[in-house]
Amino acid sequence: MADRPDVPDWMVRRIGRVLNALPECREESAWVGTRWRVRDATVAHVFGGEDLLFRVTFRAEQDEVMALQHLGDPYFRASWGRNVVGLLLDDGTDWEELRELLTDSYCLQAPNHLAELVPRPPQQTPDT
Repeated sequence: MADRPDVPDWMVRRIGRVLNALPECREESAWVGTRWRVRDATVAHVFGGEDLLFRVTFRAEQDEVMALQHLGDPYFRASWGRNVVGLLLDDGTDWEELRELLTDSYCLQAPNHLAELVPRPPQQTPDT
């Protein structure tokens, strides 16, 4: 089995700047890489794969899971959990979009009273 690379510190710090600022979200070492949790729920997990690529996984609403899955590379649907998706991190990563996805993941995983403290853009509804 190939060794997994350590996630570069700058990637962990960049993701941490988003998640560590959210109420009761904490950073901790995971079985591989680093994860962020609110209470007992994992919000995001960044790690190096055996293919030497770096990934971050997070939670998303079901319609978002389907949309990201169909977009394909650099997005992927995780093989565990029905609402777990991920993103390959590289030079082309859209860090602002990742910030939004991580914030959404937090709001899905956090208790309602904590999620309500997080400013988010208003949900757009389709015109009928």
